[in-house]
Amino acid sequence: MINNFEFSNPVKISFGKGSIARLSALVPAESNILIIYGGGSIKKNGIYNQVLDALKGFDISEFSGIEANPHYETCMKAVELVKQRHINFLLAVGGGSVIDATKFIAVSALFEGDPWNILAKGSPVVKALPVGVVLTLPATGSEMNERAVISRVSTKEKLNFSTPFVFPKFSILDPEVTYSLPLRQVANGVVDSFIHVVEQYLTYPVNAKVQDAFAEGLMKVIHDEGLRVLDNPHDYDIRANLMWAATNALNVWIGQGVPQDWSSHRMGYALTAQFGLDHAQTLAVLLPGVMTYMFKEKQIKLARMGEVVYHITNGSEEERAHQTIAATEAFFRRMGLKTHLSEYGITINDLDALAAPIDKLGWKLGEHHNIDTRAAKEIMMLRL
Repeated sequence: MINNFEFSNPVKISFGKGSIARLSALVPAESNILIIYGGGSIKKNGIYNQVLDALKGFDISEFSGIEANPHYETCMKAVELVKQRHINFLLAVGGGSVIDATKFIAVSALFEGDPWNILAKGSPVVKALPVGVVLTLPATGSEMNERAVISRVSTKEKLNFSTPFVFPKFSILDPEVTYSLPLRQVANGVVDSFIHVVEQYLTYPVNAKVQDAFAEGLMKVIHDEGLRVLDNPHDYDIRANLMWAATNALNVWIGQGVPQDWSSHRMGYALTAQFGLDHAQTLAVLLPGVMTYMFKEKQIKLARMGEVVYHITNGSEEERAHQTIAATEAFFRRMGLKTHLSEYGITINDLDALAAPIDKLGWKLGEHHNIDTRAAKEIMMLRL
């Protein structure tokens, strides 16, 4: 049975070729804009010039240098610039990390007190600067959701927050801008978006036929097009399907009213914070471990996932569920990602520190809230 829920997603999407040119119609008149981006690749691939051309006549400032896992310390520098220049609109031009950072900057600039408390203590957010997005890397779904993840270098912590105040006012999705992405980023985006769907789907049956059908369709599209894009990086249709699937994978639609997991994500935060692994790299390692450790609880949905995504139809339900785990790991490896901690130089001696944040933050992970520090260590043991 689907649980009661309330649902709102106010993000306006402008999708397709040449859609960056619509920026001037989407940004409110009289906006004093801060353009926020990462390492400068947008200047090499032409996106930066497209954005500036579209925003002629607006007051514009820039802030660059957002990291692949955005740093709290960097965000605070941007907040200072926002206050100095009386910025009233933030435009994220980049992938999920840039968007997440922009969301945190948007709430921090108007927050009374230490902004880290939004992440560490769940301090309530009551307002934020408006945010717009030009998406360059489909992966996180941050362009159409209300959440963000931020790392603090000084304490080696990676934490998330969510508030409806950071739903972007609009997001521009032009699949052509993804043509120039390095293969590693493309593969990371495919795996990240795939696992976003898995986290909301792979729990236990609740007769949520609409959400299950949406999720199964998304997993199938991301899997199939993810493999195809490796050999056809300039195929517009493939890029368009991947971009739209990644957005729908985490725009709060498919998770409404159904149990969700997210243990792979939460455990993965420590791998990023302490060892610098890409977000998708952590997920590719941990998800097969969660599938194995929680096998009995997830067996029915595992077997169904195998049928839909991997065409696994032979054997008993239990056998098909085991085959699904193997097929999922094989998919990650075909996308070029490693699937074991030892492949990153992580040993059994590191597991205590990796599991420690679960106790520190009081997390009870998984759809049954039964993955504690001990269980997390046992899952990681399976992935050495």
